[in-house]
Amino acid sequence: MPNQVKHTSNPPSQLEKMGWIIFVFISQFVVVFLLFNIGSKGSSAAIGIIFSLFGAILLSAISLGISQARLSLPNNTSSRKASDKSPVHSILSAPQNQSDNILESVSDGIVVTDETGKITMLNNSAAQIAGWNPQDALNLDYHSVFAFSDTKGIPYTDQQNPFKKVFDTGKPIKDDAAFVTTHSSKKKIAVSMSVSPMLDEMGGVVGTVSIVRDVSEEREAARQRAEFISTASHEMRTPVAAIEGYLSLALNPNVSKVDDKARSYLTKAHDATRHLGDLFQDLLTSSKADDGRLTNNPEIIEVGSFIAKLTEDLRFVAQKKSLTVEYVLGTTGASIDSPGKLEGSTKVIQPLYNIYADPERLREVITNLYDNAVKYTNSGKISIGLTGDNNVVQIYVKDTGVGMAPEDVPHLFQKFYRLDNSSTRTSGGTGLGLYISRKIIELYNGQIWAESELGKGSTFFINLPRLSNQRYAELSTKMSPTLVESKEK
Repeated sequence: MPNQVKHTSNPPSQLEKMGWIIFVFISQFVVVFLLFNIGSKGSSAAIGIIFSLFGAILLSAISLGISQARLSLPNNTSSRKASDKSPVHSILSAPQNQSDNILESVSDGIVVTDETGKITMLNNSAAQIAGWNPQDALNLDYHSVFAFSDTKGIPYTDQQNPFKKVFDTGKPIKDDAAFVTTHSSKKKIAVSMSVSPMLDEMGGVVGTVSIVRDVSEEREAARQRAEFISTASHEMRTPVAAIEGYLSLALNPNVSKVDDKARSYLTKAHDATRHLGDLFQDLLTSSKADDGRLTNNPEIIEVGSFIAKLTEDLRFVAQKKSLTVEYVLGTTGASIDSPGKLEGSTKVIQPLYNIYADPERLREVITNLYDNAVKYTNSGKISIGLTGDNNVVQIYVKDTGVGMAPEDVPHLFQKFYRLDNSSTRTSGGTGLGLYISRKIIELYNGQIWAESELGKGSTFFINLPRLSNQRYAELSTKMSPTLVESKEK
């Protein structure tokens, strides 16, 4: 095989060259000495000197020829190696050719903009996705070339545009739910965008580098899977609900009489059926979350009073396991066990944290986090906290439970992900609760994440945009007629 052939004719090292010179010098000295003796014996000293000079010249010529032949070997080898170089090397030999050929060989679209948002470079893949000729798109603003829209076909606002986000924040942005309307055919293409900033020495954004990938096939496959799950879950919920209903009637002492042994069997069957119903409901909800069909009725929520009431409603679940429940307000650590009762601080001025969200959806998320905290905490307490600033309202649920390994935390909000260890393996669950929670929070432009340490508990955080006074007034005015109509009815 060609890659097994090895040549030993490597370029001579400095040590080899020095040794060769010494060898030639000594050889010349010996020959000159012998010739001198031969010449001096046969005749005069002058003839001996002539013989010596003649021998030295002859030996030098031979040595020089050998040296040149040896020193020429590496050059021949290099020439041979150069002739063996592949076509790729010749294509990429020039720096400009190298970058151009690499960019055009990438199947993903690559776009570069300057600090003003003008496109300074895009490869053929990016131009094809956008529906532009590459040369025509150069020096145009990114708004003109890439027309983004969401899953419902609504065009992106300037604040939603991934390029604009990078220029505003100076941080990389990834958008996996965008569509691009082509310039030529007005066709909508599902894309995955990843935009990164180019920063100067002072940290200022001087341009962006973007990768645009056509994910139409992947998006269509995901849509078909979601549609199947949605249909199957909806169809299976009806018989499961009927089974659960009949089992409830069988357990009702006013409807039927069964002995204790039969009642225990019926109770287990009822619990399993209810768990199966919850699974189908979670599958249906996750399917709706994937394609943007979640029911959403947002309104103004004052989070402080909302969390206080919710904490009281959830307290009894933790008390069954003898766990303490507390409501922590602000960064000072004031603990509220019930509305109006403070621990840890005698005077706490509770600010009004207003958000715009569906209260039932927010309740669903916090309840899910709370139930998980109770499920994985055997002793200690559960803390539900509220804090914030002028822009963000932060809610957190903290426990003193088993905690999680660092490698598990980044995957918590993925679909069907469940921890696999001895402390969590016996607990039931679908692996969809946190995924649905993330989808709900993202519906309101919020963030959800977790921090945990194995054996020391976990804390789940929720950040939601806080309503400014101006926005609060606008929404209040907008909602007032609806509230009046509902009260009259």
